[in-house]
Amino acid sequence: MPTDKQKLGDWGEKLIAKKCSCPKCKKEKTLKILPPNFKCADIVCDFCGYLAQVKSKNVKNIDVLPKNILGAAWRPQKERMDAGIYFPLYIVLKAERKSAIYYLPVDYQDIEIFVKRKPLGENAKRAGWQGYYYDLSLLEDEIIRRLH
Repeated sequence: MPTDKQKLGDWGEKLIAKKCSCPKCKKEKTLKILPPNFKCADIVCDFCGYLAQVKSKNVKNIDVLPKNILGAAWRPQKERMDAGIYFPLYIVLKAERKSAIYYLPVDYQDIEIFVKRKPLGENAKRAGWQGYYYDLSLLEDEIIRRLH
């Protein structure tokens, strides 16, 4: 049974696949959702191979970008950054029946926006697991909003 956060994430990915054309090849209806737990990416263009991450968050006001948003596992993200690999990021904000899609291209990403979280404690279900969050306060002028 999926959690509320997982349901929100699934909803955000479906919204991107439905509403957005591929930023790379510009084709419509080609963004497809990757299988759950695919590392560091959530959608792929089945025409050109474009990959992107999708993060969704419940907010009170879709016109105000949150200061941060949870990422995923730190280690795979860090390994990709060390190799110079970054994925574009879609941020889907939901406030009751309204939503907004924001887009962060790779060109505006650097290591400073990825903030490592404390590892989970020894009594946690996934003890030692370490995540990260995106510090969006550093990017307010670089994020593009797609109105819909």
